[in-house]
Amino acid sequence: MTRSPSSPVAGGAPRNYGLGPRAAAVLVFGSSAAVLVVEIVALRLLAPYLGLTLETSTMVIGIALTAIALGSWLGGRIADQVDPRRLIGPALGVSGAVVALTPAVLRSTAEWAPALLLLIASLTILVPGALLSAVTPIVTKLRLTSLAETGTVVGRLSGVGTVGAIFGTVFTGFVLVSRLPVSGILIGLGTLLVVGAALVEWRTRGWSGIPALTLVVVAGGLATTVAPGGCDTETRYHCARVVADPDRGSGRTLVLDGLRHSYVDVDDPTFLEFEYVRAIASVIDAAFPEGEPLVAHHLGGGGLTFPRYLAATRPGTRSLVSEIDSGVLRINRDQLGLGSAAGIDVRAEDGRLGLRRLDAGNRDLVVGDAFGGVSVPWHLTTVEAMTDIRRVLNEDGLYVANLIDHGGLAFARAEVATLSETFEHVALVGEPTDIGLDPNATPQGGNLVVIASDRAVDLRATQEALDARQTGWKIATGDDLTSWTGDAQLLTDDYAPVDQLLQPYSPPRPHEP
Repeated sequence: MTRSPSSPVAGGAPRNYGLGPRAAAVLVFGSSAAVLVVEIVALRLLAPYLGLTLETSTMVIGIALTAIALGSWLGGRIADQVDPRRLIGPALGVSGAVVALTPAVLRSTAEWAPALLLLIASLTILVPGALLSAVTPIVTKLRLTSLAETGTVVGRLSGVGTVGAIFGTVFTGFVLVSRLPVSGILIGLGTLLVVGAALVEWRTRGWSGIPALTLVVVAGGLATTVAPGGCDTETRYHCARVVADPDRGSGRTLVLDGLRHSYVDVDDPTFLEFEYVRAIASVIDAAFPEGEPLVAHHLGGGGLTFPRYLAATRPGTRSLVSEIDSGVLRINRDQLGLGSAAGIDVRAEDGRLGLRRLDAGNRDLVVGDAFGGVSVPWHLTTVEAMTDIRRVLNEDGLYVANLIDHGGLAFARAEVATLSETFEHVALVGEPTDIGLDPNATPQGGNLVVIASDRAVDLRATQEALDARQTGWKIATGDDLTSWTGDAQLLTDDYAPVDQLLQPYSPPRPHEP
């Protein structure tokens, strides 16, 4: 009987074809780790163009899992038909070239051919993911030199691959992203993969093809330097830029993932550029005596526009800010003049966890303005979160939050219903067409400001303040608000499909992801 060169031997001395157990483990560990690095970094690379939403995360994870399944299946099948030694080098090398080119290709596509972005993004995850996932069955084929040790070999390499995936996930999330730009991570990974391919080729077949792949990696690095869409700063959560206002010398706009999140006048904190911020200021100025210092908590920091406003207009105000992104806080200190603002304490923490640390009844005001991509983080929208907000407010305390929604405004209606379940008095401020005061008009969506309290708010004074700031916004409350809310569902920790409730939207306005 004739046996093919790659067939396992039933007994006798094992054939390892130059691939020892350590080399096999390194290949499987490294390729599995690389798949997870590509997946995590792809989320950050796409966030400026698609938003950091549940849908984006689901899409990237789904494509990565598809790549793993496809690569594992095809890799094993091809390894049974072709000498496995001829496959490892090309799989590593081609995946390295694609990974290195990914930043330039995706950013250029987003800028010049946005309709193709999803297709190109899928390919830049699918191709290297499948090639890298094929390494494990190929290496397994090489190491299966005896049927008597099949379980041992398959189990060991499967375990090594899983550990590699864990390492890639943890190392990327806790180390790489906080220290390197996204483009640097991918070009560096692409370089390592091509170097790995070169070593494998040298051990098995010589250096054929490696110079060409090296040129591709170098081209990727050079292309990234001129590709559009770069960031001034890459934080743990955002691609961040600070843009100077050409019409106002001291004006600065904080842009996160391509969206205008905050406008700060570093010389005049009372200047409020965005309409929704002027609306929040109107609500608070009408609810509390002029100049009275407040004890406030802010869910979400951004450029700290409103904490600065309170510090300037209500001397002695103490504002505690929960901002999950420490990189944004550094931008505030280094580029937006936070050091000169008194009474503002900022903490790099999740807003929900920050609420839990506060004592009951010790806040006059809670301001909600936290956004992850295009939506409020779901765990800050639920009955349980609102109950915690109510707990930290004193008996005359006020909760004011910025909401963004479009289309049928299903999320905004659900959030108003949720607040009505928790607070005695709820009102909604926005464009008349969006809050049901003009039933003959089609809602356009955008920013809305919701007010909730256990004490009645002076609506007339609030409307006068809105008019004084020329917002054009009106207030819906009572039966008008109940009719507008309709039978909207309550949001709870057990069920809060915030991203799904948000509707498709038109190009963003200020702070409209």
